[in-house]
Amino acid sequence: METTKTHLHSNRLWIVLFIVMLPLISVLTGCSATSAGASQGLKMAPMSAMPAEVQQAAVSVREAYQFAVANPDALKNVPCYCGCGAVGHTSNYSCYIKEVKPSGEVVFDEHALGCTICVDIAQDVMKMTREGKSPAEIRAAIDATYSQYGPSNMAPAP
Repeated sequence: METTKTHLHSNRLWIVLFIVMLPLISVLTGCSATSAGASQGLKMAPMSAMPAEVQQAAVSVREAYQFAVANPDALKNVPCYCGCGAVGHTSNYSCYIKEVKPSGEVVFDEHALGCTICVDIAQDVMKMTREGKSPAEIRAAIDATYSQYGPSNMAPAP
């Protein structure tokens, strides 16, 4: 009988612990689902401005597109090393944006939806921007990290 009481007490303790922890887990999970870039002070385009394919992509891809729209100069400053120069891309920015029309309409490039190198480069630029690195420092770090994957789609940094 004493073993049964101990077992019941143990089960109640686990149930109470679960009930107490559930809201905490929900809050932490909710926080991780938000845009890390936006939560850390980077200028980010709204998700509502993204095409459906981007809205349905992984978080890192969505963030990269949002960052590209809101910070064109940051990604125009760095090359891509995935081989996309062969399709006319001239920087990491062009992996995301084909053009911005005079009306302000953004024409998206879908290339980065399926290219982890493009997205990794943009995520690294975002990280270094948050850290306060200069454009020259960011460019040097991207060149050093990604040149092993293929040719740059830009001229060498000055």
